[in-house]
Amino acid sequence: MPRTNFQELLDAGCHFGHLKRKWNPAMAPYIFMERNGIHIIDLEKTVVKIDEAAAAMKQIARSGKKILFVATKKQAKEIVSEKVKKVNMPYVTERWPGGMLTNFPTIRKAVKKMGNIDKMATDGTFTNLSKRERLQVTRQRAKLEKNLGSIVDLTRLPSALFVVDVCKERIAVREAKRLGIPVFAMIDTNSDPSDIEFPIPANDDASKSISLIIGLLCDAIDEGLNERKLEKDKEPAQKDKKFIKKDLATKDLPESVIEALAAEEEEEVGDDDEEMTEEDDDIVAEAEESAE
Repeated sequence: MPRTNFQELLDAGCHFGHLKRKWNPAMAPYIFMERNGIHIIDLEKTVVKIDEAAAAMKQIARSGKKILFVATKKQAKEIVSEKVKKVNMPYVTERWPGGMLTNFPTIRKAVKKMGNIDKMATDGTFTNLSKRERLQVTRQRAKLEKNLGSIVDLTRLPSALFVVDVCKERIAVREAKRLGIPVFAMIDTNSDPSDIEFPIPANDDASKSISLIIGLLCDAIDEGLNERKLEKDKEPAQKDKKFIKKDLATKDLPESVIEALAAEEEEEVGDDDEEMTEEDDDIVAEAEESAE
């Protein structure tokens, strides 16, 4: 079932493109028609592209990897920070720091500097500084927090990049392409989708359009994170079942009883016969040693 539909996208104004004279010919496959000198985006193709992007993002989140969201334009800043923060993904809504991806170790040093300043405030170092020095350090901390505070948890390069406006965030896209990082992006009629792995043709200027698409993708990420959590919760239970024979062997039960109980558990768990046989040998050996 599609995550959205034609009417929902239409109500959000996702179909409005730019003036015909500003179009990029590479967007021709995603343009439905022209009306009053403005290109209209084909929302049927937008629905398909949203589903493709959502499925890919869900898989990335399920594997435990990070997706970096980039939106520095005024209409998208608050939307991205609000929705992306809920799924614990890094984002950039202030000026893109040049070299953030291609010179990632330097960016990490700046992020660590925030931690060092915080440590100074707790270990009493601040009290040994003059008033002027404290003011300078505090201002520096505020500036770092504003520009890099949203990527504190990004300890390694992201596995994917999401961009709201390809034209405005061209430096970020260029860095991602240089490093082979796949790019998801909202593509308006004035943009070039040829270098984007997961283009989503839609109006990237209207706040309603941006909010709808970001919300759908964040929902997909949330689904992936929940599935990952469920898988992790199941792992300990499976491990417990694999070693149930060894647990039984430590209860000083007769060998015949151990074998009978273990056989019942084997049918429920459905583990490989070879693994169970090897564990049987270990249990028999342990039982013999305890008997002696």
